Amino acid sequence: MVTSASTLPEFDQYAPAYTDMLDDPIRKQFSKDPLHFHRRKWYLLRDMLEGAGRRVSAQRWLDVGCGQGDLLQLAGPHFAQATGCDPSSVMISRSNSFRVEHQPSFSRLPFKDASVDLVTAVCVYHHVHGAARAQLLEEMKRVLSPGGLCCILEHNPRNPITRAIVRRCPVDVDAELLPAEEVSDLLQVAGFKTVSTNYFLYLPETIFNRVGRVEKLLRKVPFGGQYAVLAQAPR
Repeated sequence: MVTSASTLPEFDQYAPAYTDMLDDPIRKQFSKDPLHFHRRKWYLLRDMLEGAGRRVSAQRWLDVGCGQGDLLQLAGPHFAQATGCDPSSVMISRSNSFRVEHQPSFSRLPFKDASVDLVTAVCVYHHVHGAARAQLLEEMKRVLSPGGLCCILEHNPRNPITRAIVRRCPVDVDAELLPAEEVSDLLQVAGFKTVSTNYFLYLPETIFNRVGRVEKLLRKVPFGGQYAVLAQAPR
């Protein structure tokens, strides 16, 4: 996960018990399977890419702040190329998925210019503060091919359950939640063009597995537990 430089050691310390530290009784009411939340992110990302006319199997994907690589492990096989990076060397040492690089600085990504077609930051930006948010976004733009896509997925501060879970989570002690409109503004200032914004995680896993199509009808209603903003880099 990407943080400010002063908090990087904390994520090295969190790594051995990271999964346990995310454990929360409210979260368990939605799903007892931690991978459920990664699957939901993957389903939404896939749908948004297809909606933007991008074939997933043709995309070179970079997941910034990938942590232990759970999302890469789940979604990576569907892409032409899947890589990740994270400033916590201990977190990425626990990853057994794809190519994962250590990120020596939150403001510098260890990849060449125009080397990927899609870059994601999944629940990363609430740990990035002040000017570092724009700096990281400039780096994400640098590694994107012309017209490539950037997708930022975040906790939705409009959702009271999300706020409660974040407030109780030890790894979110520094969290500053951003509404989707703020993310869109950051992207536009950096020269991106917003393609779509979707909200998700309305329903517990047991209900979603039966009537998941209902959530698709709610994707524009800004009260889901999380949201995703997809934007296109300049050509």
